[in-house]
Formats: sequence, C-alpha cells, structure tokens
Amino acid sequence: MKNINIFCYGFGQVAKSFVNRLSLEGFKIHLSTTNRSETTFNKIGNVEYKSYKFENNNFDEEIFDKLKNSDHILISIPPIDGNDIVINNFSDSLKISNIKWITYLSATSVYGNHEGEWVNELSKTHPTSPLGINRLKVEEKWLSFVKKNNLPLQIFRLSGIYSNKNNPLLRLKSGNANIINKPNHFFSRIHVEDIANVLLKSLSNFKTNEIYNISDDKPASSQEVMSYAAKILKTDLPKTIEEQDIKSEMLKNFYKDSKKVSNKKMKKFFNYNLKFPTYIEGLNNISNNLT
Repeated sequence: MKNINIFCYGFGQVAKSFVNRLSLEGFKIHLSTTNRSETTFNKIGNVEYKSYKFENNNFDEEIFDKLKNSDHILISIPPIDGNDIVINNFSDSLKISNIKWITYLSATSVYGNHEGEWVNELSKTHPTSPLGINRLKVEEKWLSFVKKNNLPLQIFRLSGIYSNKNNPLLRLKSGNANIINKPNHFFSRIHVEDIANVLLKSLSNFKTNEIYNISDDKPASSQEVMSYAAKILKTDLPKTIEEQDIKSEMLKNFYKDSKKVSNKKMKKFFNYNLKFPTYIEGLNNISNNLT
C-alpha cells in the first residue's frame, strides 16, 4: 500500500476532492488540515484527520510537529493583503522538513485582461483585480522561498472551478443565476475532479519550480454556459444584467478580464486526458446527480 503524509493548508473543495481521489487509489493517508475556528478531529470518507486552528498569525502550535512528519504540502489558503500566511508563519519549519512535494494553488486571474486572446504559462501577467495582483505577489514569494531553500514546488493556476456542489445548474434552480451582457467575454473553467486527477498525476511526475494552467479545453462566455444549463433543465434563461449594473465588486473585477487559458502544458507534461474536457460533459454529468 502506498503511504502519503499530507498537510493541507486550507481544506476546501479541491483539497477534499484530492484526498477522496487518493483514497480511491488505495493510498494509506495520514492527513492533517487547517481551519479558521478551532482544532478538531474529523473524518472524510474512511480517513480520520485532525484539523488545526490557523487564522492569520493565530494558530495551534502542534502544527510545527506535524510539519516535521509531513512529506506532501498542499496550500489553498488565498493571499491576505498580498501576503502568504503559510510562509510568514511556517517558513522555518518548512526548511527543516523532509518534504517531497509542495503545491501552491493559484488562479488564472494573475494574467489579467488579454482581450479574449489565448494565454499560456509564458504569457505576460498584468492582473487587474486585487485578488489577481495578490496572487501574483504570493506566487513570486513562493518561488523565491523554495529556490533559496532547495524545496520542491509546483504552482497550479486554476481556472474557474465548478463541481457537483457549485455550478450553473444549481444557480439556475435556486434562482440566483444571471447573464451579464458583455459580448466576446471569454473565460475558462475546470471541474474539481480534473484538478484532483492532475494533483494525483503530479505525485509521480513532478518538476520543481514549474507553473501549470489547470483548465479545460473550451473557454466560453457565461451566456453560452448558462444557455446550455437552461437547456439541460428545460427552463427559461435567467435575467440579463448590463455590466455597469453589476453590484458585486468581485463580479465587476471578474468581467474586466477576458482570456482563453491554454492547458497544453498541463496535458503534455502529466500525460493527462481530461475527464470533463468542456462544460458540456461536466454539466451533463452533474445533471445526472441532481436530485
């Protein structure tokens, strides 16, 4: 049986999907995670784990001991004011550990606006949103840190994540969906299971200091995706909102950027065929699981 001792900073949908994938592959998993409230014992599937309190500079000091025994580190905590709280609080512990694999989950917002053109890992990064600006700062901090300390790091720039629990079908059913009227606005998506599968692939195929876009094959407008979701549900399209009428600051920032994210490097290096190559396969699969 394959053993893995993994520490997850943050334990959201990507980390949970990855752990579930490890279980399916027959790994014996020694898991530790963090959360922002209190240290607790938990269970995911058949895996029992301890989740340690970690919020800003306030954390359970038992994390230091756990890091000494961890060989894989997954970081999904977003930047806070342009800083990475993992590096700020645990850099010394990471230097003396026996880590084989560090993965930092970033986002394709680091590319900024490319007027609907394709971007790859060599494209210029000129983020426009606060989140994208901070993501890029933290990427640079991680790359600098691991180079100085000879640690193994890969950065995954994730496109918009969807899953069984977060998708256009559920938004339509709940009445919380809208279409934003912005012609020729493209963005890319990725199903959470495909992220987990690529993380799994990277355990045995790893190259340090590399950045990969994690995205599907078909960038599309939100109108195109929502239209397909409405077709699946046999319902009317939701209300159309003009871009200038968007109230959410986060959504406003999102619609500033238009780009198509290339996944060629990811597919070639990891020799990976997407389970859900486009939103069509992804939404069809999700619709089969809707109750």
